[in-house]
Amino acid sequence: MSVVRVALLLALGALLPFSVSEEVVCYSDFDERSGGCTQYLGEGVSEGDCCLNIKYSFKRDPGAPCESCRPAEWSEWSLWSPCTVSCLDGVQRRDRVCTGQGDCQGNKVEVRACSLQNCCPETGGWSSWSAWTVCSVTCAEGTKQRTRKCDSPSPQCGGSCAGSSVEKVNCNTQQVCPTHGAWGNWGLWGQCSESCTTEGSGIFPVQTRQRQCNNPSPSLVPPGRPCGQESRQVQDCTSLPFCPVAGGWGAWQPDSECSVTCGIGRIREKRLCDSPAPKYGGRHCEGSNTRQFMCNTKVGCPVDGKWSQWQPWSPCARLQENIACSTKVGTQNRKRECEGEKYGGKWCESHHRESRNCYNVDGCSLDEKWSEWGEWGLCSPPCGKSERTRERVCQPVYPDYPETTLTQTGKLVDVFFSGTPRVRCDPINKQTKKVEEKEECKNVIEC
Repeated sequence: MSVVRVALLLALGALLPFSVSEEVVCYSDFDERSGGCTQYLGEGVSEGDCCLNIKYSFKRDPGAPCESCRPAEWSEWSLWSPCTVSCLDGVQRRDRVCTGQGDCQGNKVEVRACSLQNCCPETGGWSSWSAWTVCSVTCAEGTKQRTRKCDSPSPQCGGSCAGSSVEKVNCNTQQVCPTHGAWGNWGLWGQCSESCTTEGSGIFPVQTRQRQCNNPSPSLVPPGRPCGQESRQVQDCTSLPFCPVAGGWGAWQPDSECSVTCGIGRIREKRLCDSPAPKYGGRHCEGSNTRQFMCNTKVGCPVDGKWSQWQPWSPCARLQENIACSTKVGTQNRKRECEGEKYGGKWCESHHRESRNCYNVDGCSLDEKWSEWGEWGLCSPPCGKSERTRERVCQPVYPDYPETTLTQTGKLVDVFFSGTPRVRCDPINKQTKKVEEKEECKNVIEC
């Protein structure tokens, strides 16, 4: 990198509104699942400079835990764990990790009920043993066996019988068998007569190997057959190298500029094994042919903006007119903010404000009905004694008002009911607003 460019980057860095902070160990990546720092960049850089790129991470000292530069956010949920039991009712668990600067809102662990099969295995019983088979050989010692079946009774739900279905014992024919000779394995090839060859001579050193007739040796009484073919082999050493020349490193040469245009990056140098180059199998140069140094651009990396949650809808109203509990159409608005954009990052796409047409039923007396039972919730707490809940709620029955209306421009749009009406359903277990049902989660992991 040129002297002029380095001076320019340092000058720009001095103008940026970065606060002075302690020196840290800087990394260019962060593993969300393990919470570890990866891709080491270097030490002796401030926390503010390291976090010019929010994708980076750092340690306050080499033995400290890893911290991410990005704002606090949850990782993806892990996969559900295996069911705690293989039959009947159990539970599964999953978790996620909060990484970044600050605290995350919400649960770290979730647990749900599970069942792999509706019955548990039952063992069966063995039948009586069959008769013994004849001996497996006609001389020396062999084996004989008998069998039985797992059907008295048969196992249920994937069960089995304890023990083996086959029993084997030794049997002796009282007859001696002849032993025929067989070659043992070839021994290793011996050393070549020379360690290298003369280029272009066409003459090669030789090496030999041997084997013995001892796998097994032939018996004398009764007589066994001896081994055939040769017991010794000779071959040329055709793959010997020419006499080696060891390699030597050349001088270090620049190989790149700073690897990034913002935040912390690297500069690389390289060298060649050519002073001299290795020849004929000679030792190659030891060590790395590249090395890297940390570089600091003092420039913040772009951070794109993200939309906040929508704010609540404003009250449904119509200019200088009371429209509550009537078929008169009003309007309501809500907005959201684009947060976090800096260092030239992208502004949020789409609109920050929206409106809709509405009927104002806030505080109005409407007919009501009980909803159906909802889905079962998660097991809580996620360990120890745990239970899950579902509920029914008293819902308003909205009047049969027109579902659409025409705007001043002649466009047909939807109309929504807005506000909290007054409803009171017939009591269920003395409750008129909401009723709950709870159930114990079985086989939950101990805390």
